[in-house]
Amino acid sequence: MPKSAVTRRVHFNAAHRLYNPQRSEAWNEAIFGVCSNPNAHGHNYELDVTVEGEIDPETGYVIDINVLKNLVEEKVLRHLDHKNLNLDVPWFRELIPTAENIAYVCWNLLAPAVPAGRLLRLRLWETPRNYVEYEGR
Repeated sequence: MPKSAVTRRVHFNAAHRLYNPQRSEAWNEAIFGVCSNPNAHGHNYELDVTVEGEIDPETGYVIDINVLKNLVEEKVLRHLDHKNLNLDVPWFRELIPTAENIAYVCWNLLAPAVPAGRLLRLRLWETPRNYVEYEGR
């Protein structure tokens, strides 16, 4: 049976502050620069969700893209979109909300819920020039 990978891109907005509370203000400023500003800053994130699997001979799909879209909205976007990650999202009370950690949290929310295939990769675009890939392995 042939295999394929399909990707759905979703958009969300979120604010964050990169800051390690166990370190000094000077250390945080040296490591995170302007991103350690106590007033936070925001991004227009793009998240590419790639699912891999066998192509269903009855539908021609690995996964119905609308099913994937709805799954991402339910499992990820409702928690992150238009939020201050540091203040509003419980997972980031323990994790610094870097793009790497945001992708990690997204993976943990999505992977167990993906039907008819498996989650292959997440690509989180923080800016048009910066992205993180996470494959959960």
